[in-house]
Amino acid sequence: MAVIPVELAGRPYEVHVGVGLLAELVPHCRGRLRKRGVPIVTDANVHAAWGEVVENALRDAGHEPHWRILPPGEATKSWDQLAATVNWLLELEVERGDHVLALGGGVIGDLTGFAAAILKRGCHFIQLPTTLLAQVDSSVGGKTAINTPAGKNLVGAFHQPSLVLADLAALETLPERELRAGYAEVVKYGLIGDAEFFTWCEDHGAALLAGDTPLREYAVAHSVRAKAKIVAEDERETTGARALLNLGHTFGHALEAETGFSNRLLHGEGVALGMVLAARYSARIGLMGAGEAERAAEAIGSVGLPATLSELGLACDGKALAAHMLHDKKMDAGTLPFVLMKGIGHAFLARDVALDDVAAFLDTELAR
Repeated sequence: MAVIPVELAGRPYEVHVGVGLLAELVPHCRGRLRKRGVPIVTDANVHAAWGEVVENALRDAGHEPHWRILPPGEATKSWDQLAATVNWLLELEVERGDHVLALGGGVIGDLTGFAAAILKRGCHFIQLPTTLLAQVDSSVGGKTAINTPAGKNLVGAFHQPSLVLADLAALETLPERELRAGYAEVVKYGLIGDAEFFTWCEDHGAALLAGDTPLREYAVAHSVRAKAKIVAEDERETTGARALLNLGHTFGHALEAETGFSNRLLHGEGVALGMVLAARYSARIGLMGAGEAERAAEAIGSVGLPATLSELGLACDGKALAAHMLHDKKMDAGTLPFVLMKGIGHAFLARDVALDDVAAFLDTELAR
């Protein structure tokens, strides 16, 4: 098992990466579950696959699980589900010193974390990420949020978990499409600042997705270490270091909005295509070579992730996609920073990108 510290002043916590962590849940929590009753938020798919394991782990240690089982999918990150979850926690008389368990992917982690952030001005929660995307990205760093009709993750809070247990066994029950979507966030760490790791992904990505457990443990642990370092430097995205983690997200969120935040395009798929678009746009404006941009596209497309905008079959133009970006939470004084690249492993924050030019670029990509 790998143990990665997230070093935040006064609030450090650990991320454990290994096989069988859910079955040994209580010992890993080390006294954090201070009451007999333990609230757990999950979705129906995860509960079907892992509910019994978690239930038995808790009951064997003398705890009584209290389940809130939500519908799977991005639509669950809503005002209605947030309010209902907070009311449920209040009915359970959850106190500020208690821990709520978030068992699932990024949707469950985001919703549960936000509910914990606002319940009685903040209670504790533990992330039990069951998707590759959540294990390498969303469960670490304390970003919690819900979606609104105006856009994705526009209402939320920074609220760090007390502990993250990333059980690699959970990846065995993950649908292949979800696994690929999470792999996009693994590749991201190579693209933003680690060319050597990007090469590792090119060499081992297919085997990782095929089920090689040691490769999965290395990829998850390496990704978490990279994110933990950035979060420790820039917890609230104020210096720009953490903003680099948004590579592909500005394009990707626009695509998610255009497809109605539906299963037509999973978040990780949007990020994957968004990174391709960021690379190609960087090449378009002379920041990186076209060959390097296509190398990034090949690494993403070769594992079955979307690598061309035209394959989505969108009934819109580039201007409509760019319009979604106006609702991006990173808007600052009327301008939208973009994470672009000067090469593989050399991402940076550009603050002078013209949305009209982005729209024209997207028109070209839609016709590719």
